Amino acid sequence: MEQFATEEQQVEAIKQFWKEHGTSLILGAVLGLAGLFGWQYYSDSQKEAKEAASISYQSALETMVSDDNAGPISALIETGSAAGYTDLASLIAAKQAADKGELEVAASYLSKVAANGSDESLKQVAAVRLARVQLALAQHDKALASLEIAKDEAFIAQVEETKGDIFAAQGNFDKARMAYSTALEKNTNNRLLQMKLDNLAVTAG
Repeated sequence: MEQFATEEQQVEAIKQFWKEHGTSLILGAVLGLAGLFGWQYYSDSQKEAKEAASISYQSALETMVSDDNAGPISALIETGSAAGYTDLASLIAAKQAADKGELEVAASYLSKVAANGSDESLKQVAAVRLARVQLALAQHDKALASLEIAKDEAFIAQVEETKGDIFAAQGNFDKARMAYSTALEKNTNNRLLQMKLDNLAVTAG
């Protein structure tokens, strides 16, 4: 009887517990499941969006390689739906424009990536390329300002070489020599860079 009484008390305790807390427990379980399925739906949606972006980017890239048609890449950039690929598409579009001699257009694409790119490395790549385009446009001050974005150690050689080109174009041969020398320290096997440094003496003279 003592055991039965204990079991009966346990049953009553469980009933009382469910009476007091059952609704909140059920509600919590429902919300938990809703959250779980909601997150699953969100994750699936994100995955689908990324897969679509990847396909869109690859299609644009293949079209560019096959017939140099900038249309698909421009469309990809304008839609903004290919998050994570827009910066790459902009770099490709900039190269297309530069190859055609459309330097202002190239600078426009590169400026957007350098200023607002989602990936820090791509921002710095864009900044160096933008500076080179601006140099070609004789926008020397703007080119030097663009190079300030690229501060990563991996870009020092490119940045200093580009600075050397800018200073040389300005006729500031001492600064150009210093920039080329710094770049050559980071990239000792760059023969073109060595030639630029050697030619400075002739140009300055």
